[in-house]
Amino acid sequence: MLNPEKCCLAVVDVQGKLAEVMDRKEALFANIEVLIRMAQGLQMPILWCQQNPRRLGPTVERIAGLLEGVEPVDKMTFSCAGDGRFVERLEATGATDVILCGIEAHVCVYQTAMDLLAEGVGVHVVADAVSSRAAANRELAIGRMAAEGAVPTCTEMVLFELLRTAEHPKFRELSRLIR
Repeated sequence: MLNPEKCCLAVVDVQGKLAEVMDRKEALFANIEVLIRMAQGLQMPILWCQQNPRRLGPTVERIAGLLEGVEPVDKMTFSCAGDGRFVERLEATGATDVILCGIEAHVCVYQTAMDLLAEGVGVHVVADAVSSRAAANRELAIGRMAAEGAVPTCTEMVLFELLRTAEHPKFRELSRLIR
């Protein structure tokens, strides 16, 4: 089970024109927004990455606007964990588990998951908060990540797993995010 004191959220490459052509993009964006607000409400660290932003453009405004105060890691590697700054920031959080969301599921999200797993980090891939241009690529990536040891999950499952009880002080506030 996820523990907010041992987790961080990684938001991967939700950028520019590429983000606009993702399969089920509106649900993708909405679920990433919920995850960001949830992490903020639970005071969980957030790691934010952008793949080659000069070429692909910045993170879409509706996501970037929620990440004020978080400095993005601008990277050239497909895997976030292939960039030393990401690794340093992850280590600084003390997190043993990473909740992954973003794009593209079969490239940057997949490679990040594989690198994190290789380092012994628990990886939780939020299936309704990752996407690819083609739905088949998304499904293949989630299946492959799961086969390699990542835990597939969904936005609502993550939220309630982190809260654990309706008596959690943030339950009312955070449960409204999914209504």
